[in-house]
Amino acid sequence: MTNFNRIQQKIQTQEAISDTLAQWRAAGQRIVFTNGCFDLLHYGHLHYLAQARDLADRLVVGLNSAASVRRLKGPHRPINDELTRTHLLAALQMVDAVVVFEEDTPLELIRIVQPDLLVKGGDWKTEQIVGSDLVLARGGQVLSLPFVEGYSTTNIEQKILERC
Repeated sequence: MTNFNRIQQKIQTQEAISDTLAQWRAAGQRIVFTNGCFDLLHYGHLHYLAQARDLADRLVVGLNSAASVRRLKGPHRPINDELTRTHLLAALQMVDAVVVFEEDTPLELIRIVQPDLLVKGGDWKTEQIVGSDLVLARGGQVLSLPFVEGYSTTNIEQKILERC
């Protein structure tokens, strides 16, 4: 199998992820879930995803679809298309699966994944994290991971615009 095929195997539909999760759970593996737009991948993202993966055996990343990003961030976003964003995330060693969701929140995907841990970046309070009630009700954990200051897609976008 080629490296590119391995990357593509990590990109799963909401229907396909259930089988993958069943295999991981049968092997006794714990699953951590996070989500986001991951528009321009930067150091803050890498740091955060590595921290998330360190908490469990498998990391599932829910990725906002292009339409969802536009609704949340405005008509000028996403900067990178969905194909690029999914493949960049899937190429990361610490990411085990990437699942695109169309809704504005990952609530339905969290219902499917039923993670042992649900994490977001430090700019989110745990009680604000979508799906926290579902995860806690199942006996899971919800964590807000430390935020790396100065790294965001919005900051990168501003720098680019200032230089044009």
